[in-house]
Amino acid sequence: MRSGPSTPSRSRAPARRRPRLRRLRAVVAAVLLSCGVVLLAEAAVTVLWQEPLTALAARDRQAALERELRRMEDGAALLRAVSRPLRPAPKPRTRTRPARAQRERERMRVLARALARRARVGGPIGRIAIPKLGVRFVVVRGTDDTALERGPGHYRWTPLPGQRGTVGIAGHRTTYLAPFRNIHRLRAGDRIVLRMPYGRFEYRVRRLAIVSPEETSVLRRVGHDRLVLTSCHPLYSEAERIVAFAPLVRAVPLGEARLPRRARRAERVAVPRAFPFLDWQATPRLYAPAQG
Repeated sequence: MRSGPSTPSRSRAPARRRPRLRRLRAVVAAVLLSCGVVLLAEAAVTVLWQEPLTALAARDRQAALERELRRMEDGAALLRAVSRPLRPAPKPRTRTRPARAQRERERMRVLARALARRARVGGPIGRIAIPKLGVRFVVVRGTDDTALERGPGHYRWTPLPGQRGTVGIAGHRTTYLAPFRNIHRLRAGDRIVLRMPYGRFEYRVRRLAIVSPEETSVLRRVGHDRLVLTSCHPLYSEAERIVAFAPLVRAVPLGEARLPRRARRAERVAVPRAFPFLDWQATPRLYAPAQG
């Protein structure tokens, strides 16, 4: 009995599908294997260095913040935000060196308040450098998730450098360039420098502490000006916080916080009253700095 024409096609159909299925399985296996290798490589890089994908994004954001901060450092933007004008420089011969330093500290405080009012959340306010750790980042305003993705963030309820009190800054340890990854390596005496558009502030680490996330008292105001750095602890966990305490040891006015150079020179060199006919500007080396 002759078979119908459909019988041979039915018998050959499964045989044709098998090579296709094998090729499809091979492709899927190769893709899964590649994904696994990439994930393992990312995990290894994260453990040994930092999370690479967020690091690339944060690097671009830091570059943009650096450009914005440089535009801010010309001083014009801050001066427009000052509600009252800065007082003029003191007249020559009537102020001593301590009085001049006090006036410059006051100018830094005024400009710090202006920056605090003007800066937006996530916007640049200054730079932080920790020489021992090789850290140098632009600091942004605020500590929410979006702000910390751009760089170390300033706690908004704490003062800015130049104002009295405790300056608080937070940063990641494993993601978004991990600015505070090695904060646990800091030791007493290590330098931390904050450079603001109006001044350079140097701090020295005094101690480290491990506290709970709810321990906000580490940011309280104490009897001296200081900097407090906070980050998650241990690595890859948010169970606790590691805190670095660093008192202020030096503040140098920059930009608009500095008295005009002519006024500074006039205060630095006093004309002896016994020789009124001498011009101190023509012979500046004849006179020592005024004492007092």
